[in-house]
Amino acid sequence: MHTMNDLRRIDLNLLVILDALLSEQHVTRAAERLHLSQPAVSHALARLRDVLGDPLLVRAGGGLVATARALELAAPLAEALAQVQALLAPNTFDPASAKRRFRVAMSDYGAAIVLPGLIRRLRQDAPGIDLQISHASREGMLDAVLNGDIDLAAGVFPELPPALCSQPLFEERFVCLVDRQGLPASAELDLPTYLTRPHVLLEMRGSGTPEIERALTSLNLRRHVAISLPHWSVAPQLILGTDLILTVAARGLNGIDDPQLVILPPPFHIPSFTFVLVWHERRGGDQALNWLNRQIAQAIVHG
Repeated sequence: MHTMNDLRRIDLNLLVILDALLSEQHVTRAAERLHLSQPAVSHALARLRDVLGDPLLVRAGGGLVATARALELAAPLAEALAQVQALLAPNTFDPASAKRRFRVAMSDYGAAIVLPGLIRRLRQDAPGIDLQISHASREGMLDAVLNGDIDLAAGVFPELPPALCSQPLFEERFVCLVDRQGLPASAELDLPTYLTRPHVLLEMRGSGTPEIERALTSLNLRRHVAISLPHWSVAPQLILGTDLILTVAARGLNGIDDPQLVILPPPFHIPSFTFVLVWHERRGGDQALNWLNRQIAQAIVHG
């Protein structure tokens, strides 16, 4: 148990360095992130080890791995620093002069829709704003927002914990991508063909696309998944020249221009879904984060 004298030895700068070290698990990358020298970060790590009585990061396989004590500290530390940052933030946010790094979680589908327009806006209007993009399952994203590991999540979250706030960005529908060869003469995808042919399933850590499976289950139907993979960008390429069917969100196929590939409506009803931004309610007063939320929404509408 730490004494008051121990706690007085830990200043806010040390906590900021500890947060960067736990996030990067690499002294040089943490130093670059903080715009400090590597010796300064190494010295800070030595002080933290002394004050906290734990090595915090230990060498393993050519890198650094967080100790159990460090893992316990990571989430509450990130949350505390976010609260301090919001508390000390000026009453007005000036994007042109602001220096800030946001940690945002989204799938590669979300990244393809959100990032191109957003990055153009940031580089033009807020060059000091940096983004750190991460990728996880839906459950993983929500846990990261709750724990303070990320500032913002963009995705499909039908159910949110009470502590999280959300902002809808757009409504999305499902479509099917198939190779033109082998389609019926009507050039439509009927239900027997859909159920007979094999499918590509996009999933991250077992989360899958529950909307499609729920729609099939409600009709007492099942499809055969021949390929399951977490990589959105490569999935359309697997359809060309095969009998595979890819059922996905329509906006994810905006760049498809191969005449051999056809986008068709599913032969059964799949409810549309809402793509949303999610953040913790404790961040509601963070003007910089609120500004970023608006930029994301405008980037989707206007590019």
